[in-house]
Amino acid sequence: MERTIDWASRLDLAAHAEGGYFRRIYTDHRSQGRGDDARPWATSIHYLLTRDAPVGRLHRNRSTILHYLQHGGPVEYVLLPAPGVCRRIVLGYGDGQDLFLAVDGGCWKGSRLTGDATHALVSEVVVPGFDYADHEFMTADELGRSHAAFADGLQDLVR
Repeated sequence: MERTIDWASRLDLAAHAEGGYFRRIYTDHRSQGRGDDARPWATSIHYLLTRDAPVGRLHRNRSTILHYLQHGGPVEYVLLPAPGVCRRIVLGYGDGQDLFLAVDGGCWKGSRLTGDATHALVSEVVVPGFDYADHEFMTADELGRSHAAFADGLQDLVR
């Protein structure tokens, strides 16, 4: 029998504004760009969804984000790369599931635990590095305008 691990405590994670828990674990302090456009080359976090925080709200960032499932799952990622387009990718260990997902900058992204998952621990690498100035949450109004055909099934992913 597998021992239950309290990942939030083990990794010293804090509540995340998107939902779930996180902690930045790496920042490459070399920068690219200048002035307000300067960003670290890369940043990385641990990100955790649990039964008490099972959803990562729809948001977008200007940078590409690489996702690596570390433990648990499955976790569904909902990607809205363009108006009227919705893609669903499941990170997990089962048939038809992946262990890695790359999300291009500018793509709306949300996540949720699926099935009987108790948690999903994902590590993310952001290139160029994450900056809060580049981050935006999707609103229910925006979801209704840009993805009306999918809006009913995605309400749990907006604030």
